[in-house]
Amino acid sequence: MRKTDAQYQDFLCLLKHELVPAMGCTEPVAIALACAKARDVLGACPTSVILHVSGNIIKNVKSVTVPNTDGGKGIKTAAAIGIVVGHAENGLQVISSVTDAQRDEMRALLETCHMEVIPSESGEVFDIDVEISTSEHRARVRIITFHTNIVLVQLDGEDLLCTGPNCMNNNQEEQKPPMSVKSILDFADTADIADVKEILDRQIQYNSAISQEGLTGKWGAAVGCTLLNCYGNDVAIRARAAAAAGSDARMSGCELPVVINSGSGNQGITASMPVIVYAKELNCSDEQLYRALLVSNLLTLHLKSGIGRLSAYCGAVCAGCAAGAAIAYLHGGSEEDVSHALVNGLAIVSGIVCDGAKPSCAGKIASAVDAGIVGWKMYQNGKQFYGGDGIVQKGVEESIRAVCRVGHDGMVETDREILKIMTEN
Repeated sequence: MRKTDAQYQDFLCLLKHELVPAMGCTEPVAIALACAKARDVLGACPTSVILHVSGNIIKNVKSVTVPNTDGGKGIKTAAAIGIVVGHAENGLQVISSVTDAQRDEMRALLETCHMEVIPSESGEVFDIDVEISTSEHRARVRIITFHTNIVLVQLDGEDLLCTGPNCMNNNQEEQKPPMSVKSILDFADTADIADVKEILDRQIQYNSAISQEGLTGKWGAAVGCTLLNCYGNDVAIRARAAAAAGSDARMSGCELPVVINSGSGNQGITASMPVIVYAKELNCSDEQLYRALLVSNLLTLHLKSGIGRLSAYCGAVCAGCAAGAAIAYLHGGSEEDVSHALVNGLAIVSGIVCDGAKPSCAGKIASAVDAGIVGWKMYQNGKQFYGGDGIVQKGVEESIRAVCRVGHDGMVETDREILKIMTEN
């Protein structure tokens, strides 16, 4: 693939757009971002906050710790810290810098401000609609489709920003370039490293740091540490542990940033850390690591583009299986090797449900990475799953489409039932 090709530039733009830093779980941070923008517009601390949020936002914010809030959880905590901090221009790092005084202000706001959370009836899977007000003025901000997609800003009912009819159809971000395993490998093989080095260096640095922090054992359920303590130091165990440990820390409020993938820090960690561990084990060059990371990141994006940002299908499955395929590539695997590794991994773990962001995500990540590695090892040993075995189809792209149907269409009712279970008490 040549640099002048439109697809080359599309892939490059996609990586720049998707592999960005975020502090904390991205759904509560998106709430904080919406509230920070509303505070910037209102110009004052509100006395009333009303949040209309979709079910998947409720699910992903309920149990995860919000960084820089002294262990706070939930929608109201995320809203309060966003209002206090403001500065929406910082995007998904909006709560990366919080003073002790601001934490005190957040606690006071939670005690004195009327806050109401209302399930959205818009039908949008990703919808955050915030209205904050004082006795004199009212500001409204809405984010739909993805975490930084602000489609509506109002002050006292007057539009300062409004995109699309009724702000409902702004899906430009979801119009990703056509992708296939073949085109992804072509790009990874031929990419000018100078074009991607800064993006990937940041991913390596940030995600390695939070993974190492998770391995201290003081975060979450310490899944990463448990793997190392119980199963030894084999590279496959270390790859699983490194990915899980990053999630251990992140889900429990660690104040280190990560580079995300498909809007998710867990998926960014899962797509990168196993590949980084294997590259170190194999004494690979920086260039080999960069190219393998391109494979893993783009395969994750390929899978997620058909499922959507939020679903009852655990996104770590996409990233873990993509990482296994990239490990096959790192070992000199061909398109056939990569394709079969990916399909084998997906056949093993597709169906793991997403029941929100919380410490058990680390365990799901460990299982997904394991499936990705097993999928590659199977094909190395002349074994594979065939079309007709369950949802596996003939050919990698047909198998990917089948998995996407399960995640996007088939698990809609599952998503509703999970939310009911999570909110019954």
